[in-house]
Amino acid sequence: MTTPPDIDELFDRRITYPDIDARQRLSRLVGLDDHKARLAKMLQLLVNPKSLESWAEMHHPTAIDLVNIVSRRPPLVVLAGDVGSGKTELAETIGDYVARIEGVSITLFPMSLSTRGQGRVGEMTQLLSAAFDYTFDEAQKLKDADGPSRGAVILLIDEADAIAQSREASQMHHEDKAGVNALIRGIDRLANGKLPAAVIMCTNRLDALDPAIQRRAAYILAFGRPDRAQRKALLAPHFEELRFSENQVDTIVDATGPRREGEHGFTFSDLVQRLLPDIVLDAYPNRPVNPARAIEIAQAMEPTPPFQGAHHE
Repeated sequence: MTTPPDIDELFDRRITYPDIDARQRLSRLVGLDDHKARLAKMLQLLVNPKSLESWAEMHHPTAIDLVNIVSRRPPLVVLAGDVGSGKTELAETIGDYVARIEGVSITLFPMSLSTRGQGRVGEMTQLLSAAFDYTFDEAQKLKDADGPSRGAVILLIDEADAIAQSREASQMHHEDKAGVNALIRGIDRLANGKLPAAVIMCTNRLDALDPAIQRRAAYILAFGRPDRAQRKALLAPHFEELRFSENQVDTIVDATGPRREGEHGFTFSDLVQRLLPDIVLDAYPNRPVNPARAIEIAQAMEPTPPFQGAHHE
């Protein structure tokens, strides 16, 4: 590549928060309150770093070194877990919550899959470097040395294991290693600049990420499949709208969990993108949703199998 890629080549589906659609999507992510809170706190500190100093002055005025340690953490969060567990959905919507709390505009830059390039020497490195350059430049415009930033930027790298693989893998191509180096340089540059910018990486395979990437993460948040309480919290409001009894709701909730020892239950996306639409469309357009039929559909549907990625030897 001889000319730097433009912003549309690097990022797709850019979102500026507050955004009503993102707010609604975030509200539907049940059972992830701890993950939401941790990610939101990190983003809030990026937007308003002075707030940590104010907190310390009020509660721990002698803890100057400790506050410096917290404030110097690289602005990287890794969301790791099974397919359909809500990682990307949280990454794509948490900015709305922080934007509303802080009263600023936050922009999400979701890195396009095309950023991986076509294998030409130096291409992926240049694309990744350009993505961080855009992020750095936008964040620098928003920084305020004396108070809260005027906004923030989130760089989202989904399926991060595809471009941040461990450089220790014996079969790793030198171009891939150069791409990982570019990622590390970009993260360090944002950290050193103390800019209102965060990098969120989502991966199905935490063990595949380069150790240097993992070490830089302020948080590594693990995502699993929803347990019974989480499944009920998600499903019950919708079935109550359809006048299902509590017993009928419980039967469907049980059908979406592990059915035999060692098996997996439904993912969040199985529930929202497959089960609920299938139940509605089975009845549409000529009859109402029937609880007995909804139970049959839930019992017949198979959960998405766990991700089975190849492991590096």
